[in-house]
Amino acid sequence: MWYEALSTIGWVYVGVVIGGITMLTAVSILSGGKNSDYESEIQDLRIQRQMLKEEIFRLSKNKPKPRSKRKPYRKK
Repeated sequence: MWYEALSTIGWVYVGVVIGGITMLTAVSILSGGKNSDYESEIQDLRIQRQMLKEEIFRLSKNKPKPRSKRKPYRKK
């Protein structure tokens, strides 16, 4: 009597194992594409950060002090 239920429990266990393996494979395939997108976005942001650093450095350079004008010569 209990051995008849054991067969049903075994098939349920096999179904759960096969479903789990299938789901794990599907999730890994779908997340693989996102991973490469994230890597390319990180690389783009690093390049952008470097360009902004260079721009800030270029704009923050002090300009030389302008020369003072000579006073005109006056005869007394």
